[in-house]
Amino acid sequence: MIVRIGLAPALGTAPDGERLAELARGLERAEFDSLWVTERATGPMGDPVVTLTYAAALTRRIKFGTAVMALPGRPPALLAKELATLDLLSGGRLLPAFGLGIRDPGEQQAFGVRREERAAMFEEALPLLRRLWAEDEVTHHGTYYHYDGLRLRPKPGKRGFDVWMGGSSDAELRRTGRLSDGWLASLTTPAEADRGRRLVQEAAAGAGREIEEEHFGAVVSYRRGPLTPEAERRFARVRRVLGPAPPDEVIPSLENLETHLKRLMEAGLSKFVLVPPGPPDDWARELAELRDAVLHLQTRRNT
Repeated sequence: MIVRIGLAPALGTAPDGERLAELARGLERAEFDSLWVTERATGPMGDPVVTLTYAAALTRRIKFGTAVMALPGRPPALLAKELATLDLLSGGRLLPAFGLGIRDPGEQQAFGVRREERAAMFEEALPLLRRLWAEDEVTHHGTYYHYDGLRLRPKPGKRGFDVWMGGSSDAELRRTGRLSDGWLASLTTPAEADRGRRLVQEAAAGAGREIEEEHFGAVVSYRRGPLTPEAERRFARVRRVLGPAPPDEVIPSLENLETHLKRLMEAGLSKFVLVPPGPPDDWARELAELRDAVLHLQTRRNT
């Protein structure tokens, strides 16, 4: 199992070039794998592509991911060009992960979609993105998107990406198996991660596809002391969908983070995006403590 460990700023972190530079360069110095950003159109955090482009310009090795980026509501052709450009400028370091967008009326308004349309738009848009990245000329007439001989450039370095998806419901997991190259769980227990991975693999096999064993991961929030009120509210919102679970099974303390990651590894997950409880006062100290706590679990690059 090849284990990779990255980090995402806490949900709600506002754009700050100096802090982002401190984080991105610190991740690279400490030899973490990647920097990830979460998307909330109606939240204080910055646009994911702009944020990752800024970080890419400051670094040379770490990869960059979206955990996750809403796809319904974005024009596929423009998004394909935007991500291909970022991939080329960063030297092939982009790791796109897509989802339907969170269940929030404000978010659906921002993207100009109706909640009941999101899944159908996603299912049409993702295969279309793959064609736009790979093919010299694309003709497509679907329910939502229409192109006649569209020639889109530039192409990403490998004329495509390993596209990951988020999601937790059975329908989302089955869609992941049918359409994606990997699954990124969020706020999950080890038992749920194991069940979700198996369901994704079953759906992939049913569609005549195979998802690599190394392409299962999780966004893992950790805490220092009790959960903050905002973390408790987010935990409650998510668990209303997933079902009840003890907070310690989902959001471990920093002291228990290694044990939690090992349990997720036993469930078949190997890619982790760590999320701190809030913006730290000192990223260098935060990364040093994370490095000492869990980075020894990451597979060495030369193995």
